Amino acid sequence: MGQSASAGRWRFWVAAAAVFLLLLWLLNDILLPFVVGMVVAYFLDPVVTRLQRTGLSRAMATTLVTILAVLVAVGVVMAILPPLFGQIHSLVVSAPEYFVKAMGRIQPLIEPLRIRLGLEPLSVHNLQAEATQWAGKGLAFAGGIAGMLAQRGVAIINLLGLLFITPVVTFYLLRDWEKILAAIDSALPLEHADTIRKLTRESNAAIAGYLRGQALVCLALATIYGVGLTLVDLQFGLVIGLIAGAISFIPFVGTFVGAVMALGMALAQFPPEWIGVGKVAAVFLVGQALEGNVLSPKLVGDRVGLHPVWIMFALLAGGTLFGFVGVLIAVPVAAVLGVIVRHFIGRYRESALYRGGASS
Repeated sequence: MGQSASAGRWRFWVAAAAVFLLLLWLLNDILLPFVVGMVVAYFLDPVVTRLQRTGLSRAMATTLVTILAVLVAVGVVMAILPPLFGQIHSLVVSAPEYFVKAMGRIQPLIEPLRIRLGLEPLSVHNLQAEATQWAGKGLAFAGGIAGMLAQRGVAIINLLGLLFITPVVTFYLLRDWEKILAAIDSALPLEHADTIRKLTRESNAAIAGYLRGQALVCLALATIYGVGLTLVDLQFGLVIGLIAGAISFIPFVGTFVGAVMALGMALAQFPPEWIGVGKVAAVFLVGQALEGNVLSPKLVGDRVGLHPVWIMFALLAGGTLFGFVGVLIAVPVAAVLGVIVRHFIGRYRESALYRGGASS
């Protein structure tokens, strides 16, 4: 009888998980404003809690934090996005020209190797034609995706949702955060409630430690790279620095992409004055030194238990299955799965299946 009941519970939870994943896949086109609202509420909940300790009600603290967050977001968007979009447009238009210039600097270095391998020599005309062709393909591909999304109405819905729905979702989640957690806690199966609470605390520590810490690391790196590349007079340095910092949550990828773009631009801009290329390289060396020795150890630490390879796999899997919504929830899901796997491994090591006839 006990085994039958246990099997029934397992079937119920497997079926519930399958239904949840199916709904997530079916509704992922409209979930973005709600997921972003949940992420923002998760980030801001500690601030609301601290304001409550000063004597404010939960509703008043939530109202103040939400209004302040909206004002800051609007200010940042109005201050940064117009010049940023202008630089991005100029960068895309000028990319083939700068690519040809950079390859012209590198060509004398790689030409002997091409001759030894029996490859045809590179010509500036061929490089320019190939760069223009690839740029045209990239713009056409991006335009096709944008047109497809616009036709489906997804882009418009998500944009309107981010502007109008996300602040509302954030406000209500922040206001009712404690009630939501209490309702979930009261619905836990009694037999496993203590275990689930323990796993939830560990998962929350991992998620909070990584997400909040990594967000600060990305912001710091975007500032360092953006300001640093601008100070060394690199063209489009602000855009390249912000891109490198923004994608630094993907291990190694942000620095690699940013360094390749910045050094390529530097090779096209500075020579024969190679000191400029050295300054650009120095910006990324300083950024990496600060990230490895100060930012990541202080802000993220090693307590979150998320291996870089596991993070990259989770991001790719989430993006492939559920698009941008999948990317947003990939790391939290990876953190929870990591905690659950470590729990079951610990249970396995304590069981007779692992120990066999060995004495404890």
